[in-house]
Amino acid sequence: MPASRLTRRATTLAFLAAALAAPTLLLAQARARARDLGVAPGVFPTGARNAITDVAGVRVGQVTLREGETVRTGVTAILPHGGNLYRERVPAAVFVGNGFGKLLGVTQLRELGELETPILLTCTLCVWRAADAMVEHLLAAPDMQQVRSINAVVGETNDGGLNDIRARPVTADAVRRALTTASTGPVEEGSVGAGTGTVAFSWKGGIGTSSRLLPERFGGYTLGVLVQSNFGGVLQVMGAPVGRELGRYAFQPRGGDDDAGDGSIMIVIATDAPLSDRNLERVAARAMMGLARTGSSASNGSGDYVIAFSTAASVRRAFDAPRLTTTELANEEMSALFQATVEAVEEAIYTSMFAATTVTGNGRTVEAIPLDRVRDVLRRYGINPGAPRAP
Repeated sequence: MPASRLTRRATTLAFLAAALAAPTLLLAQARARARDLGVAPGVFPTGARNAITDVAGVRVGQVTLREGETVRTGVTAILPHGGNLYRERVPAAVFVGNGFGKLLGVTQLRELGELETPILLTCTLCVWRAADAMVEHLLAAPDMQQVRSINAVVGETNDGGLNDIRARPVTADAVRRALTTASTGPVEEGSVGAGTGTVAFSWKGGIGTSSRLLPERFGGYTLGVLVQSNFGGVLQVMGAPVGRELGRYAFQPRGGDDDAGDGSIMIVIATDAPLSDRNLERVAARAMMGLARTGSSASNGSGDYVIAFSTAASVRRAFDAPRLTTTELANEEMSALFQATVEAVEEAIYTSMFAATTVTGNGRTVEAIPLDRVRDVLRRYGINPGAPRAP
């Protein structure tokens, strides 16, 4: 056979082999949610979407900013309901696991126990620009013309490794789009919105969400969580020492990429259970248990903040009401919600990493955690990642 025909045949065979291998390659690179790996913490079922938007009325909007070689950041907005939050406020609370952060609006939130604006998440040096843009947007509403004080709540983590954070690239337009496009549907996860440039356990972090639906005997309430993961430690997944097995973890004898486990996390919790701000703070405190399950020790340089709010109609607060009449759950009814919080926070953090993609920016590349290797570790430690678990 002439050499040219041999060459053409070899090229054809190589093309066919590549085509046949492509689905396998794509499958190996595909990102996943925690349950796609058989990782389903806890005992309670999830809501329909396994997302914070399973809590009726809660909306999430996200804008991802990727510009040139240096901008890798964004905005994530969480709206407790679709109305005017300033005029129809919801009870809320904050819990500080470690206070190395720049959360805006925290003192009034603690003092009054309520939210009067949506919650924004963004990068550290973009907090003030995001707050200014949200205030400008909210004050422009027709029924806000007489408002002279408003408490913008903006949380952050530091994405300065992948993002040119000193440029403070978040714009007023990005904030407006996050607020105005927020929806009650599925929530995009991974390297998006405020999670575009974040890093967790030396792998790519990001946005993750999960929910739990309590059985009727525990009230039938829904609780949802959204996280912006950007922290470190010694990663474990359902107790399996994934970080050690993959060779990336804090406090290694010879040092490593994440030597002190520094970083931050923002955790937002929504529930339709009728809770007072006092019991919402108790819920928020339990989020730290879910965080600890993933291998965080809330390091010195970590800003670990939890904001929890209730959407229940019976506990909402009209801004000009001289008296409030509310119906709320008693202390004795809280334990199932505590359990749901721990479960949903843990799962949301796993998904924030499993859904994240490799990102290059600002002269650095942070790899997505290799899911095939995670599956191998889980198998070796008795966790079956073979069959996805239903939400």
